[in-house]
Amino acid sequence: MSGTGRVAVGAAGAAAAGLLYSTVIERNAFTLRHLTLPVLEPGSSPLRVLHLSDIHMLPRQVLKQSWISGLERLEPDLVVNTGDNLAHPGAVPAVVQALGGLLSRPGLFVFGSNDYFGPTAKNPLKYFKTDHKRQHGEPLPWQDLRAAFTERGWLDTTHTVRELEVAGVRVAAAGVDDPHIGRDRYSTIAGRPNPLAQLRLGLTHSPEPRVLDEFAADGYDLVLAGHTHGGQLCVPGYGALVTNCHLDRSRVKGVSNWGSTMKLHVSAGLGTSPYAPARFYCRPEASLLTLTATRSGGGDEDIVDQSLPQLATTIS
Repeated sequence: MSGTGRVAVGAAGAAAAGLLYSTVIERNAFTLRHLTLPVLEPGSSPLRVLHLSDIHMLPRQVLKQSWISGLERLEPDLVVNTGDNLAHPGAVPAVVQALGGLLSRPGLFVFGSNDYFGPTAKNPLKYFKTDHKRQHGEPLPWQDLRAAFTERGWLDTTHTVRELEVAGVRVAAAGVDDPHIGRDRYSTIAGRPNPLAQLRLGLTHSPEPRVLDEFAADGYDLVLAGHTHGGQLCVPGYGALVTNCHLDRSRVKGVSNWGSTMKLHVSAGLGTSPYAPARFYCRPEASLLTLTATRSGGGDEDIVDQSLPQLATTIS
């Protein structure tokens, strides 16, 4: 075999190995991330928040369902779900069963486009064009999912301001419908949240800067979002190629400052579209956020990142 032939065979082998790793191994290497953020009013008790996003559940994904079920052992004070739970019309029972006892804990949620509409096949190059034309798939039973969440006590924050006390912390929360498909109406929640709240929390599926600017201007302490999948396919040493929204690549996942006082946490999410079932250098994740009181004079967030993976033994 010629030198050129050996190079071609080696390149093909590397490509095949990369495809196998991204679609079978890393896509199922679920990770729990621990972060500590000082965002509460001084003197507040710590608040443990489990942030879930972009589950994109298919009924047959038993490994994912099992891993999510195990999160109940964390006993969070509050669960926040920022949407895109579904990837199939029959996935509502799987989502509800996977969340299990978490639905009995205080919870807040907003929906994303893949709660309303099923995924569709698309040219991957479209992700590099932020304002490409959206194509919706078949309608999904989001009303059934909403009913299941609210019947167990979770609060829908879509275009609604909610106030609750959790673990001794007074929370004012509000959210918008998915800005990625133009369903957001920030005017419905506009205005400064209750000044007596120890945490002012915003929710949005897609972290569109125009919405984040509104939350920051109204004095929110923290906004939780998803949608980006952390870039999903990332390059070591470079990071995400795209964010699939107007957010810059540097904020595609994790914590960042937005304005002078607000923090943003973007979850890389737990799933993928069934038409793009791969992750590379961007493991699926849930985040346990320990919110603490701010220090006098301010200070940067203290971020502790630990990975607790569970690797696939079968293809889900």
